[in-house]
Amino acid sequence: MVRVIGIDPGTRSFDFCGLEDGKVFLESSITSVDVAKDPQCILDVINKAGDIDLVVGPSGYGLPLLYSEEVEDEEFFQLVLVRHDDDKIPVLEAIKDMVRLVQKSDIEMMFIPGVIHLDSVPVWRKHNRIDLGTADKLCCTILGVYDQAKRLGIPYNETSVIVVELGYGYPAAMAADKGLVVDGVGGTIGGPGFLTLGGMDGELAYLLRGFSKGTLFQGGVLSMMGEPNLSPEDFAKRLAKGDKRAQAAWNGVAEGLAKAVAQLKVAVPDVREILLSGRLTRVGKLAKDLEKRMTQFGVPVRQIARLGDKSKEAAQGAAIFADGLAGGPYEEIIEAMQLRECGGSVLDWISLPQAKMIRQMYKEA
Repeated sequence: MVRVIGIDPGTRSFDFCGLEDGKVFLESSITSVDVAKDPQCILDVINKAGDIDLVVGPSGYGLPLLYSEEVEDEEFFQLVLVRHDDDKIPVLEAIKDMVRLVQKSDIEMMFIPGVIHLDSVPVWRKHNRIDLGTADKLCCTILGVYDQAKRLGIPYNETSVIVVELGYGYPAAMAADKGLVVDGVGGTIGGPGFLTLGGMDGELAYLLRGFSKGTLFQGGVLSMMGEPNLSPEDFAKRLAKGDKRAQAAWNGVAEGLAKAVAQLKVAVPDVREILLSGRLTRVGKLAKDLEKRMTQFGVPVRQIARLGDKSKEAAQGAAIFADGLAGGPYEEIIEAMQLRECGGSVLDWISLPQAKMIRQMYKEA
């Protein structure tokens, strides 16, 4: 009997999904604010679950399948990519604190790759990129491949899907062809999100004369609306009332995701389906509008089917990954997607003259 847990380190909440012999036995959520205050709460959820064979931990930008005891200074930097001289972001610091706590415990935790680590992604798509989809976005894609194979009754190596992820923070889109993840448009190179500005104009980056990590968590819908505490549900109500400012902000998000899908169709021209994932895709008006926009690509568009009703897609994909790594019922999908075939770091494909200096940063972090 294989028992595993997958964790999604979301911008607003950390979600947990536990599988026992492939069936959901645990779904839980903790606010990111609470995690930042006390990272021990993550371990408390795991320990309360009883005997667990493997946990896929909050992996940030991704690591190439490393156990917690293998995580050292270089890997800590790669998880969160915060310069040692920058202001600390509480939830990212909490991830590092959590890892240190796990290293002192008996918990078997593994950290998984992001899209850019995968051997299945051609090298030319990695050049001067870092975020083609963080580890949690990869997990959404795993769930998407599983969902399509099950729904259509086809082998994993016949799946072809684009997963559009629209959570509270970074939006993203990832493409899988013949079961293999082959490309992605991560949050920092795509369009704006509810919280974040998405890809930054190089000229703007130049005029900012250097900026903090916190800047990457601004500039989205909340900034456009000038209301930092506006919920997605209340934002949708503004749209329904014909608020022009809200409509302009939403157009930026939805059009940005449509452009990401159009870009990915260059890599996967014969995609079978577009699957929608993330918190905002479960807000009625937003979901309907996004689905309508995606029909322009001439393939079925639908919500991704989740294993359970309470945890987010990324947590469920992480649990599938954990189950497969532990030799459980989902091992076949891990092998079909060649997820063990990964390596390097998110900094390996930078070819700018400053690359050496950038790579040196984590030596000093």
